[in-house]
Parts: sequence; structure tokens; C-alpha cells
Amino acid sequence: MKRQTVYTLLIIAFVLSFFVTPLGDYSKILLNRWLATAPTIISKENRGKITDYDWKLKDEKWNQFSFEKSKGKVVFISFWTSWHLPSQAQLKDIQYLYDKYKGRVDFYIITNEERAPVELFMEKEGYTFPVTYQIIGERSPLGILKPPGSYILDKNGYVVVHQNAVADWDNSKVDRLIQSLLEE
Repeated sequence: MKRQTVYTLLIIAFVLSFFVTPLGDYSKILLNRWLATAPTIISKENRGKITDYDWKLKDEKWNQFSFEKSKGKVVFISFWTSWHLPSQAQLKDIQYLYDKYKGRVDFYIITNEERAPVELFMEKEGYTFPVTYQIIGERSPLGILKPPGSYILDKNGYVVVHQNAVADWDNSKVDRLIQSLLEE
């Protein structure tokens, strides 16, 4: 074989590896992280407000609870699934936020999956943020976003961030926003 043919075959094999091997998944996650930008903060005059906190959810032990417990608090909500690569891409940043603000911000990392695959994923990846399970058919005070959609709510229930795509949550813009919301 000619040298050029060998190089061409190597390039084709390399490109195919992104589609048929775990290397492809890791690469796609990494690419999503690199391309993620800081979430867009909604201007004060354009912020919508939730008025009804009556939302039933399940915690990591599968016990039902009400979103009502977060009334008057800063809230971070993110919808995700363990098999969705864009969701996986931002979980590292969400873990950073959780580690930095746990106890001061209420975190709802919401999935509609069953417990078993989520628990395996969390253990494998080493994430410690609390997983919240959506109850299918239960009404919500916010629109249920497709993964990896996210919201940040202020203490008065105003939607400060409404993000429909992968976001970079580990940056100074988000830190300044959360600090200012906590100080209000």
C-alpha cells in the first residue's frame, strides 16, 4: 500500500472511532463543554414570576416532597438524563455550583428516569449533588424543559435564567449572579 493510502485509512479509522467507540462519547462531551457559554441573564423588566410553588417531586430515596419548601429561596433547576450527552457535559459544572452553594441555594437536578440507571451513573461519575425525580403528569410552576434546560430563580420567584442549551455554569458571571441573588 502507498503511504498516502495508509494515512487516509488511519484518518478514516480515527473519525469512525468517534461514532462507534466510547472515545466518541467522551469527545462529544468534551466538545460540548468547550463550546458552552455562560447562561444568559434575563433583564429585570423581562423576568417572569412563578406564583404557585405546588409541585410534587421525588427525592433520591424516592420519597415525595413539595417544591413549596423552596419558596423564598434562590433555586437552581436543571433537567437532565444520564444517557443524554449534552446533559452529561454540564454536570461537572453543576457539581461545582452545588459544592460551592449547597445549603444556601436549593438545587433541583431533575430527571424523568428510573432510579437504577441514575444511581449507577452518579456512582460511576462521582457526583454528589441531590437528584430529583420528576413525577410524570404532575403539573409544574415552570415549563418542563428538554435536557439540558435550566432555570435560576431568585428569592421572590422571578426567573433570572432560562437556559435551553448546555451552559458553562463554572464562571465568574454565574458566581456574581448567585452572590447578588443571595444578598437580596
